[in-house]
Amino acid sequence: MKELESPLPPIVHNQVSEVRSLFQKYVMPTYSRFEVALSHGAGSYVWDVTGRRYLDLGSGIAVCSLGHCHPEITEALIEQSRRLIHVSNLYFHAPQGRLAERIIRHLAPGKVFFSNSGAEANEGLYKLARKFGHDEGRFEVLTAVNSFHGRTLAGIAATGQEKVKKGFEPMVAGFRHVPFNDLVAMREALSPATAAILIEGIQGEGGITPATADYLLGLRALCDEKRILLLMDGVQCGHFRSGRFQSFQRILEDVPGAEGFLPDGLSMAKSLGGGFPIGAFWVRDQAHGVALGELLGPGTHATTYGGNPLGCAVALRIFDVIEQEKLADNVRKTGGWMQSELERLATTYPDVIKSTRGVGFMLGFELQPKEQIPGMAGSQPPSSLQMVNRLHAAGVLTIPSGTQVVRLLPSLNLTPGQAREGLEIIEAEVKAFSKV
Repeated sequence: MKELESPLPPIVHNQVSEVRSLFQKYVMPTYSRFEVALSHGAGSYVWDVTGRRYLDLGSGIAVCSLGHCHPEITEALIEQSRRLIHVSNLYFHAPQGRLAERIIRHLAPGKVFFSNSGAEANEGLYKLARKFGHDEGRFEVLTAVNSFHGRTLAGIAATGQEKVKKGFEPMVAGFRHVPFNDLVAMREALSPATAAILIEGIQGEGGITPATADYLLGLRALCDEKRILLLMDGVQCGHFRSGRFQSFQRILEDVPGAEGFLPDGLSMAKSLGGGFPIGAFWVRDQAHGVALGELLGPGTHATTYGGNPLGCAVALRIFDVIEQEKLADNVRKTGGWMQSELERLATTYPDVIKSTRGVGFMLGFELQPKEQIPGMAGSQPPSSLQMVNRLHAAGVLTIPSGTQVVRLLPSLNLTPGQAREGLEIIEAEVKAFSKV
């Protein structure tokens, strides 16, 4: 895991106001952006337009699996762009077939559909569920409270957070939300219209909350009993971020009775393309006597850009690097150390950090409400935003989740030294807020 140097020299003049002005004039204000204007990156570091360097522990919200400007990704882009960039899905091409085979090798026999994003991959799962239940009048998908499944109309209907729905009513019908990790509540929520259950292995936007092994196994048994599809959203928690290809594989590791566990369908994106837009969903060959892999036939689902040669070539190269450099092992070892350090901080500074949680390189620490933290101003933003802003000022990028959780979603090739650098800065900022 060679650490990369900056590919560009620092830009010494300040262009922040110029860049911000362009956004204010021409870009829709759909994001509350931080006061950071980035210029370039290398590995786990990025530089802003003033030449200041940041350690990126957010990796584009779990996207940049190999960090920034990895030479293997650049080489794959150049090499494939000289051969074939895009063709319609009316034709065959080798990169898409090979990528589907690679995904299936890490899961189980089945079929893969390629899209452009995680939201689109989830849309495919909703359509799969409706197609599966159509002849019996079943269409409903149960999801979890605090889940996140994308920003399309169906995606916000599926998402178990009211804040994403405001102003877009009426919601797409057919989605209800049930408390996460509560098997009894899920059983009680079933109705004659229920066709599928959709959950994240680790809730990301909901605050880094992993599913329990008992919950996963219980859902599988419930779906088998009621002839319901068990679907999983692996967009953020997938692609080795947990230390295994998919988070359910890590959660169920060495759990008695979990050897044959599989969902019926699974969505993925983000780290799959390392920054190049690509998503996918996998379905198993058979479920409840139905050939799921054949359920969506010609004319039932389509995409213009999904699975194009360029995106597939990049995703294949990312698989190569992850496997050759044993990055899943790095996630487990370095991520385990980071988690233990966060737990130490929670014990040392309980007036600032309420709890920690996560798996591998999907970690979070929950802060106390801002009113209870000695060094936080009550009139300022929620504690998560105050902490993220302080970390920006100290040279570390992290991602807020709600009002109290700060997420760490580093690149899979983050080095132990970089992890230590990040945790030392986090501790310094936590200590600055503490009365200890």
